[in-house]
Amino acid sequence: MHWLVGTVAETIPETASAVTIRLDVPDWPGHRAGQHVDVRLTAEDGYQAQRSYSIASAPGGEHLELTVVRIDDGEVSPYLAGELEVADQIELRGPVGGYFVWEGDDVRPVLLAGGGSGVVPLVSMLRHHAIIGSAAPMRLVYSARTAGEVLYRDELANRPGVTITLTRESSLEWNGRRGRVDSELLADAGWPPSQEPQCYVCGPDTFVDAVASMLVDMGHDPKNVKTERFGPTGG
Repeated sequence: MHWLVGTVAETIPETASAVTIRLDVPDWPGHRAGQHVDVRLTAEDGYQAQRSYSIASAPGGEHLELTVVRIDDGEVSPYLAGELEVADQIELRGPVGGYFVWEGDDVRPVLLAGGGSGVVPLVSMLRHHAIIGSAAPMRLVYSARTAGEVLYRDELANRPGVTITLTRESSLEWNGRRGRVDSELLADAGWPPSQEPQCYVCGPDTFVDAVASMLVDMGHDPKNVKTERFGPTGG
């Protein structure tokens, strides 16, 4: 893979600290739902910083979309989520990853479980599912800390099969689910192991480890549980 140049076509605020960046990438080779890209920034003095970001857009779209959550003391995310403007250019390399992908040619049920910004590649799968008119049943369980931190909130509110649970929401205005993802929620939102659903789990290490372990303990075949972990990267 080599580095490509993407030009910002639009920036879309998602939350107070997150933005979706819509890019024109003329030489983009195409991607699969669930893949990510490396992004490289170069300072005037030549210093470079590189981070990986999941692709939010469905395969085959006109633009490549990345959703970036700002980490205030980070090196890359404050610029991408706070300073990047239309017509600015950034370097990209990808797509990367061939394991944590959903191709769309399997009719088995699909359970997506995302924690925080781990929902981004899962939304790519949801969008791909809708565009191709897949017959595979697909559901999403999404854990966020507060309602204000829910990415794609309007889009997800209009999608069937989406369950959002909040772990630190104090407002009484939230009438949805509260608490961490547990085996009861996974059983309610998903399918029994006998149906052999494909399970995709993405988020921070602790979330992924806990949810993947619960799915296996519930009887799901480990080979049907795919995981993608977001460890600390310095932002």
